[in-house]
Amino acid sequence: MSEADQEQSGREPGQQAGDEHQSHEGPEQQAGDQQTNGRRPVVGVLAVQGDVREHVAALDACGADPRLVRRPRELGGLDGLVIPGGESTTIDRLCRIFGLHEPIRRLVVEGLPVYGSCAGMIQLADEILDGHPEQQTFGGIDMTVRRNAFGRQVDSFETDLQIAGLPDPDRLFPAVFIRAPWVERLGDEVEVLAAVEGHPVAVRQGHLLATSFHPEVTGDHRVHALFVRLCSG
Repeated sequence: MSEADQEQSGREPGQQAGDEHQSHEGPEQQAGDQQTNGRRPVVGVLAVQGDVREHVAALDACGADPRLVRRPRELGGLDGLVIPGGESTTIDRLCRIFGLHEPIRRLVVEGLPVYGSCAGMIQLADEILDGHPEQQTFGGIDMTVRRNAFGRQVDSFETDLQIAGLPDPDRLFPAVFIRAPWVERLGDEVEVLAAVEGHPVAVRQGHLLATSFHPEVTGDHRVHALFVRLCSG
């Protein structure tokens, strides 16, 4: 699928790569059944482009109340926000067109828990390499990320990862990499949760979580369960 087709579809090319996975019943469901003041945490999913539906399903399975975010007013009352995988330059451009860029930047600074997968990781980086000259990020994580570092669409792959901090940590995570970035520089406050070939691919800095892979296209919801815990305080 071309980048233009991808923008029209709202999905990242090849995201069906995880369709063959079977759902994992286990600690992630219990770990995700978090409540904030007696209610399910309200977690927004930035819905301007990318694999939105898969994140919504994973958050719901983990006990969150997912909400689509397309306009600034829809950012109100959130306990957390997910920036999905897709095409980072498109997400950036549409967020600026729809007036979402600055409100999301403010929420990141103010401490709202935010999780970004693949393109979302790029958008949470303070610095990016191989980006569009005019590309802007929300920032927040003190790291430098290289776009498409693992290669193009044909170089997509899956590998089992040990990811620190997940429920049932002894069970490997089936990580799907699609035109994925990696982290080339980390600040002192950034925690590496997983790496591939020496490159960090899952990181956390306080209330911010990012992965270069796509947990939303698998049936394993433990990354989302970890994020829902962050949103639940």
